[in-house]
Amino acid sequence: MSKVQRAILSVTDKTGLVDFARKLSGLGVELISTGGTAKLLRDSGIAVKDISELTGFPEMLDGRVKTLHPKVHGGILHRRADNSHRAAVAEHGIQPIDMVVVNLYAFEKTAAKPGARFEELIENIDIGGPSMIRSAAKNFQDVAVVTSPSDYPAIADELANSGELSPDTKWRLAQKAFATTAAYDSAIASTLERISPKEDAQSQAGFPQNLRLSFNKIMDLRYGENPHQKAAMYSDGSGVGVAMDASSKARNFPTTTSSICRRRGTWRRNSPTRCAPLSSTPILAGRPPEKRWRRPTKKHWNAIPYRPSGV
Repeated sequence: MSKVQRAILSVTDKTGLVDFARKLSGLGVELISTGGTAKLLRDSGIAVKDISELTGFPEMLDGRVKTLHPKVHGGILHRRADNSHRAAVAEHGIQPIDMVVVNLYAFEKTAAKPGARFEELIENIDIGGPSMIRSAAKNFQDVAVVTSPSDYPAIADELANSGELSPDTKWRLAQKAFATTAAYDSAIASTLERISPKEDAQSQAGFPQNLRLSFNKIMDLRYGENPHQKAAMYSDGSGVGVAMDASSKARNFPTTTSSICRRRGTWRRNSPTRCAPLSSTPILAGRPPEKRWRRPTKKHWNAIPYRPSGV
C-alpha cells in the first residue's frame, strides 16, 4: 500500500465535496482541481492548485481541454513498482497522482429534459472525466478512483485511521468506476441513436437498434411484492421518478411503486406517460397461493400504468 500524497478533484456533483477535500487537506494531501471545482474549494478556504499549474497549459477551448495531458495521465498511469516507469516520469518531470475524485457531466439529466437541444447534449458529453476515471481504475493498485460522493466518508475515515487505502478498497472503487463509465457511454449511445443533428433530443420515435439498460441502486426496500421477497430500488440516472425522502425508513415495493407513479401523475388509465413495477405477472392478493396467479387480460393491463425510460 502507498500513501495518498496528491489528488485531482474535478466533479459535476459537488455534494459533500468541501468536507471531503478539507479532510484530505488536513491529512497532508495536495489538492489539484479544475474550473468550478477549484473555485468552490478556494472559496471554502481550502488550499488548491489549478490544473494549469500542474500541466503548464491553461484550460482552453471553452473547457473542452483541461486534463488531457501527459502530466495528468502519466501521473496516474505509471506503475510505482516499475523502475522504467518511475524513470520515465522522473525524466519528464511528471508528479505521481495517487487519487482521482471525478464524477461526470450530467448527460442523462440533460437528455431527460423536454426539448433538450442537440448542441446542449453534445456539450454534456464528458471527455476528460471518463479518461481520468479509466486511467485511475486501470492502475488501481497504485491509484484510488472515487466516482461517488457516497464513498467520501468511508475513504476519509480509512485514510485517517490507517494513513492508506487497502488494496480491497481500491479494487472496489475501480469496479464501481468501470461500471460508471460503462453506464455513461451506454446512455450517450442510446440517446444519440434516436436523434439527428437537425432535431431536438426527443424528436425521433421508434425502436432502437440496440437496447441498453443500466441502473444504479438507490436503496434496499423492506420487502418485495410479497413480504417474503427481497426488493431494491434502481434509477437510470435521469432523476425521473426517484425524488423521495432518503432519510425516511426503507419502504416496501408496493408503496414505493405507487409513490413514484403518483409523483409523476401517471395513475390515469390510457395515459401516454405511464409507470409500472418490474413484475412478470400481476398478483391477486387474498387468494390461496395456488389460485393467486392468473393470465392477464387486456382490461387488467390497461389499468396498470406504464412508462418507458426516458419518456
